[in-house]
Amino acid sequence: MQLAQDTVVAGRYRLLGRLGSGGMADVWCAEDSLLNRRVALKFLHARFAQDEQFVERFRREASSAAGLQHPNVVGVFDRGTFDGAHFIAMEYVEGASLKDLIERGLSVPEAVEIVRQVLAGVKYAHEHGIVHRDLKPQNVLVDSEGRARVTDFGIARAGASEITQTGSVLGTAQYLSPEQAQGLPVTTASDIYSVGVMLYEALTGRVPFDADSPVTVALKQVSERPRPPSELNPAVSRALDGVVLRALAKDPANRFASAEEFLQALDVAEQDPTGAAFGDTASYAAVAAAAGTAPPAPPEEPPEDRGFFTPWRIALLALILLLLAGAIAFFLLRGGGTSDVLVPTVLNKSKGEATKILTDAGFQVSPDPVPRANAIQGKVIEQDPTAGSRAPEGSTVTITYTIGLGKAPIPDVSGKSLSEAKKTLKDAGFKTNTVQQHSNHVKNGIVIGTDPPAQTKFERGQSVTIQVSSGPNLVKVPSVVGVDQDVADTQIRDAGLKPHFQKQESTQPKGQVIDQSPSEGTNVRRNTTVTVVVSSGVGKVIVPNVVGESRDQATSDLRAAGLSARVVKQTTSDQNADDQVINQAPSAGTKLPRGEAVTINVGKFKEPTTTTTTTTTTTSSTSTTP
Repeated sequence: MQLAQDTVVAGRYRLLGRLGSGGMADVWCAEDSLLNRRVALKFLHARFAQDEQFVERFRREASSAAGLQHPNVVGVFDRGTFDGAHFIAMEYVEGASLKDLIERGLSVPEAVEIVRQVLAGVKYAHEHGIVHRDLKPQNVLVDSEGRARVTDFGIARAGASEITQTGSVLGTAQYLSPEQAQGLPVTTASDIYSVGVMLYEALTGRVPFDADSPVTVALKQVSERPRPPSELNPAVSRALDGVVLRALAKDPANRFASAEEFLQALDVAEQDPTGAAFGDTASYAAVAAAAGTAPPAPPEEPPEDRGFFTPWRIALLALILLLLAGAIAFFLLRGGGTSDVLVPTVLNKSKGEATKILTDAGFQVSPDPVPRANAIQGKVIEQDPTAGSRAPEGSTVTITYTIGLGKAPIPDVSGKSLSEAKKTLKDAGFKTNTVQQHSNHVKNGIVIGTDPPAQTKFERGQSVTIQVSSGPNLVKVPSVVGVDQDVADTQIRDAGLKPHFQKQESTQPKGQVIDQSPSEGTNVRRNTTVTVVVSSGVGKVIVPNVVGESRDQATSDLRAAGLSARVVKQTTSDQNADDQVINQAPSAGTKLPRGEAVTINVGKFKEPTTTTTTTTTTTSSTSTTP
């Protein structure tokens, strides 16, 4: 199936442009000609269309989601198939995703307000038997009025039916609950966990667990405790810490029992930021501990519902065996290779001291600045691996050090590579995002500058836009040979180039392009001048006077004038006119098109014929006879 702009789907949805693409589907903006409104069309990828069970769940669950009518849920209007592809028609929301807003930076009240609206939509869905199963900031849209709406309910679990029953795990690893990461049944508590991750990220700008691979992230979700959000953002209250950590409890039973209870906890935290509502310190610590408690063993499932060796468990077992085999091979084969050394403690040291200590011990250092109010700037507050542990010599130790809140000058990163620029800005306490810009002077991949510009005093923790060169703005020279001058002018200007016309005589029709430079298909910079040679038609020349010249001389003179000679022999009795031009047509001074022929009469001497007249005289004699 090939989707393109202006394609009409199901006789009513005209595609306007693709909005994005994900692991399961492509999303297009479309015009609903029947109701005269814009909608978002989500097309299931072809590889899922071959799975009949998946398609059936997609249809059934889309029907269930279509019944969700709530201000904080993106409505599902319709479903169907087009050219073999299954699609869902949804409400079109013009705005930014929560992920975009997090990258720009949210205040604590803004983050909490958006999550309140998300919980309202989730609560409504749960009350109607729908579990989203893939809640993440990318699936929350916030319009220009600040209203948040949860999308992608069309592929959620409805009632007892769920796509994950096949054993496959769908979703983004950073937002999966521990039970999802283990391939266990998904419940409303799984959505509570995912909303907790979103709230954590909205408050701190980071997810609780991250790593290079989804499998590693999933293992962290199951086994590691998250850092309290206030360690990353001092503006987060003690009470809000407790709310977030309870939502992130490993055991579903330790989380909020419902979205409504989650909302109530946010209300309490707002009314009493000190956390007194949680009781004494021990009670508060228990909330944090719950976030790191491993979930209980999964309940046994009836054999008819699900076997033990699901595809997910088989994949996880294979991964564990592979990691074990790799570890054994490493220790067997490394021989005299790198040995483990003791990681020294650098806590409470300055960044410079910590870097020197770790470098002297044989480690690489990765600094991670954290804005912190009322803290000594440059003081190391965390290290990974921890002090006293052992790590391979030459490996990297990450040190987290404090930088003050408030404004700081943006460092000049122009001329650096993108990775160098990001590191420099991060070390200065800024977040970054990147835009590409054409440049005729800066090489591709090199930083042009920043927005705000270098040396501008800017709030730490905010995002600085890095402008990276994508090289010159090149365009292809169109082919204009053979077209009229007016057409060539339009085509060249439309391509972002400047035409320069020159006239040249030619046998081609007047006004037609006969040559161009640069040639067709050449890549040149925008606004480059293209020289276009246009035919001025065949020119006219003045016929020279060749009367009295010899035949050869006359022919040569005519050729030099751009004309040809047509020779006609003419007999003459004048011997001096032999082989001489005695007449021409047209006459001298006439204008003729170049290449035309001039008729010349060349004399050919012929002696005149002599006429002889003979006179006979008859003499009569008269004879007289006497």
